[in-house]
Amino acid sequence: MVKNILKGIKAYAGTFKLIGQLGLWKYFGIPMAISFLTAVLIGFSAWGLSDNLGAFISKIWFWEWGAETFRTISDFIGALIIIAFGIILYRHIVMALSAPFMSPVSEKIEKHLFGENHSHRNTSNAEQLWRGIRINVRNLLMELLLTLPIILIGFIPVVGIISSVLLFLVQSYYAGFGNMDYTLERHYKYAESIEFVKRNRGLAIGNGMVFMLMLLIPVIGIILVLPLSVTAASTETLKVLETTKQIGFNRDLDKN
Repeated sequence: MVKNILKGIKAYAGTFKLIGQLGLWKYFGIPMAISFLTAVLIGFSAWGLSDNLGAFISKIWFWEWGAETFRTISDFIGALIIIAFGIILYRHIVMALSAPFMSPVSEKIEKHLFGENHSHRNTSNAEQLWRGIRINVRNLLMELLLTLPIILIGFIPVVGIISSVLLFLVQSYYAGFGNMDYTLERHYKYAESIEFVKRNRGLAIGNGMVFMLMLLIPVIGIILVLPLSVTAASTETLKVLETTKQIGFNRDLDKN
């Protein structure tokens, strides 16, 4: 899996060149606007809610001694929880709404890599949007189920450090999952796509790791994260799909 994680990361090399070469920037205008506005909305919401959550957590401490210190710690923990859930919501909202704009990007990359005759399903904008919403709602629920216990682990001294790593890996996996599905929706049905990503979870994690790190770059990261991550995910996902089809073709020949 480590090898595939590195592949997912290395796929970002040359994305700027490929986007320019294929004239893909025009497809990213609306998704970049969606990404920026969603980030601003969630950012302001998180700013207002972190103090409230911190006050709620601080009520756990019944004693007068150390109350101020625990309140400060509670505010910090509250902010981390809000940020974690804010990033999760941000990703899934943006990825779901951007599906109709990202699918053509993946298709153009597919034609560039494998030619006009590369077979895939034809889907409408409405189908792409519904697929994006369906996949991202499913991933949101799964991610929340995993995130909640990981955050609880974070309250345990020393062991809590591991929770930060686990949280990053989980968020990376589902970020990469969403980016890969813009390509998979043309080749696989809903359930088949989920199985494909599970078999290639290293690629999803590698792609998502860079995605998550880019969000740490103020403004520019939020604007460029989709163009770069979707382009990187598309190229690697298409390569795996082509290899999978070739293996299937060879197996059919062997049977005959």
